[in-house]
Parts: sequence; structure tokens; C-alpha cells
Amino acid sequence: MLIPPGFLQRSLVLDQGTVAYVEADPDFWPGPPPNSVPLLFIHGFGGGSSSYEWSKVYPAFATEHPILAPDLIGWGYSDHPDRPCTTADYLALLSQLIDRLCPAPPVVIASSLSAAMVVRVAVDYPDRLRGLVLVAPAGLADFGQDPSGSVVNQIVKLPVVDQLLYRGAIATSEGIRLFLVQRQFADPSKIADEIVAAYLASAQQPNADVAALAFVRGDLSFDLAPYLSRLTTPTALIWGEMAQLTPVETGRRLAALNPAAIRRFEVLPGVGLTPQLEQPGVTIGLIQQYLSDLTA
Repeated sequence: MLIPPGFLQRSLVLDQGTVAYVEADPDFWPGPPPNSVPLLFIHGFGGGSSSYEWSKVYPAFATEHPILAPDLIGWGYSDHPDRPCTTADYLALLSQLIDRLCPAPPVVIASSLSAAMVVRVAVDYPDRLRGLVLVAPAGLADFGQDPSGSVVNQIVKLPVVDQLLYRGAIATSEGIRLFLVQRQFADPSKIADEIVAAYLASAQQPNADVAALAFVRGDLSFDLAPYLSRLTTPTALIWGEMAQLTPVETGRRLAALNPAAIRRFEVLPGVGLTPQLEQPGVTIGLIQQYLSDLTA
């Protein structure tokens, strides 16, 4: 794992397996102020996803907040079971991570499908969260959308073919770069070799194909709309204008469901699905603004 200077990788045994997570090195950073709000950074799903996704952002907050950035089960350097986790498994995992890692109700900063799952946790356990900052949250079956209709989705449902596709076209340097160009970045010049290397290292972990293929098949997808309308936790949304998997029009529809909870909705022009990697400085500035609002 590529970890920024001043941070350590640790591990935690949970019901679903051992989770690797990143936290600030106490020998490097001064301790955050007493009673400061923990920040829990949750990566999205996709070939090679991991907590690296937030590594350009969370160092900016280490002097003021406890920082925690886990790899979810099946991703990064956490355990990779030989059976796919279900949505219910990930909801339970997120709940346990909040309970075990956060000394006080955190602000959760999450991306994409994981962000949509965090909304469901917040609906079920509103007292355990201080606020949410969500980047393009979507269940990928929102407003009746069918996630199983694409050609790639149909191909990965074929036994053996799915394995060949993953190993030959996804878990390679060329496959990772193509995925980032087509799905995550609006500006390909922002895709540094380090980003490709971090995604590739995660994608090539033993059994990494299990979680990735479950995601691509749509096994984890759900309609976020009914849950978002029940959300009470103060929330800010960040949406890349050029996001492919989750178009900004979907974001506007979702935000309109609950203006009481969704305090801010920010569209970033010329940015794709992961502004935390494509425009980390802008993302940091927005999170700083939102933290001031959400914790006031």
C-alpha cells in the first residue's frame, strides 16, 4: 500500500475478517485537540479500489482530527474472502468500523457506492454519526435503474470468462489505466503512475477478483432514493460534473429528495467520479468548509 508520510497501517479483526486501516502516526503529528471529531474516510468500489483513494486528502486534516482510512473487506490489504460479500455484509462492516475505530461519532467522508451504503447506516443509527461528506453517492439502481443491462455486466456473469476478463483486462497496468480514463477521471493527464500502481497492487491481491466482479455484476446495487429521503444526519454532497457511472443529473434528483438533511450540493466542473484524486486540493477546501458547517 502507498501510504503518505506520517501515517501507519494497522489492522483490526472484525466479524467479516481482518481490516487494514491507515491512521496518523502519533510520533509524527501532534495529537488533535481534545474532543475533536474523528474523520472516517471510506473508499469506493471498482477494480483496485482501496483507502489509497483518499491519501491525497486526509493528511490535510491530521492536526485537527483523528484520521481513519480503512480498506473494506475484499479490497486493498484487508482480507479477501473467497466468497463475495453482500450489501448486508458491507452495511454490518461499516457499522462495526464506526463502533470500533471512532472514539466519538465521526464525520464520514465516503465515495460512490460505499457512500450510498453509509447513508443506510446513518438512517439506521443516526446517533452514531456527526455528519456526512459524500462524493457522488449512488446505489447504482437509483430511481428504478437496472444495473444489469450493460454488455460488461452480462459477460462477467459467465463462469470462467469472468476470471479471464479480470486477470487479462482489469488487473493489469493497462486495464487499470483504461478504467481510470473511462470511468473515474475527466482529465487523463491527472492519472499519475503512482495512482495506477496503487490500484494495480490492490487489484492483484489474492481473491481480489471476488469483490470486484460482484460489484461489476451489480450484486451490490440498490436504489438509494428511499433511504436518502429518511436521512437526518447533516450531509454535504460533492459531485464531479463529468462523472460517468453516476451522472450529475442523478445527484441533483437525489439531493432534491431531502433538502433538510442535505445542506450543500457542490458540482465540480470538468471533474470525474473521484475528485479526491483528480482535484485533491479543491476537495480538501470543500471538506474544510463542510466540516465548519456540519460541526457548528
